[in-house]
Amino acid sequence: MAHQIMLAVIVLGALGIIFAVVLYFVAQKFKVIEDPLIDEIAEVLPGANCGGCGKAGCRALAEAFVKQGSMEGLKCPAGGDAVMQKVAALMGCTAEASEPQVAVVRCNACFTGERSKVHYDGLRDCSFANSLFMGENGCQFGCLGLGNCAAACQFDALVMDPETGAPKIDEEKCTACGACVKACPRGIIELRNKGRKNRRVFVNCVNKEKGAVARKTCDNACIGCGKCTKVCPKEAIKVENNLAYVDYRLCIACGKCVNECPTGALIAVNFTPVKPKPAEEAPKPATQEKVEINIPQPEPVEVKKTNE
Repeated sequence: MAHQIMLAVIVLGALGIIFAVVLYFVAQKFKVIEDPLIDEIAEVLPGANCGGCGKAGCRALAEAFVKQGSMEGLKCPAGGDAVMQKVAALMGCTAEASEPQVAVVRCNACFTGERSKVHYDGLRDCSFANSLFMGENGCQFGCLGLGNCAAACQFDALVMDPETGAPKIDEEKCTACGACVKACPRGIIELRNKGRKNRRVFVNCVNKEKGAVARKTCDNACIGCGKCTKVCPKEAIKVENNLAYVDYRLCIACGKCVNECPTGALIAVNFTPVKPKPAEEAPKPATQEKVEINIPQPEPVEVKKTNE
């Protein structure tokens, strides 16, 4: 009996050694040596894993940098130029400077108050609501106000305004990662260049219906009249499908189109308000000076009576 037990122990021990040796050689054959540069690059990235770069996360972006060996076509929007310069220094290459961007909400959010035609009482999800109905004010293009964009923002740069029910963007916190853009099922959020002195001009509407129909749901809807295109000195505005669009790459933020828009659909951000010119005083009517003219009076003539 003892002999059989010893034999079993020896056989199991031998099999264990054999399998260990096989596993060792397999591990050596298929092992992956990771470049330590990946860890260094991942360390300088924000770590938000927002997906703005198009990768699964910050480490995936670091791996893409090292695998590609260059920075062409790869960018961390959340980190901006400062982070990209650090990555370039680690990789020994040059990072191209890019214009800082910010998210903008292109909707006047007029589905509240008197404009509300229906009340939505369902799953608080924009994608779900978008498949069910047009919107509380009947606009099939406007904001649904259910907050998918705010939930997607990892930087607390976007909150829902309790008064209008629409999203508001904090420019100081926004990193232009694009998460809110992807979360909006109606495409009303867009990334645009911040512009010189943070001045931007854009059409605050995405309604592609004809003017009369669009104005029924929103007083500030773009009616596609084309007046803005005529005054733009850089031809930065085009009207397609009854909707004007400002190309931020051509726009010089002169503001002429804003003054020309009859519905207020064009928005000028961070412009200094123009002080109204003081009213010119009306010219006073000319006054005629009184001139006193002294007319000499004739001296009285004394008449003497004579007795005849």
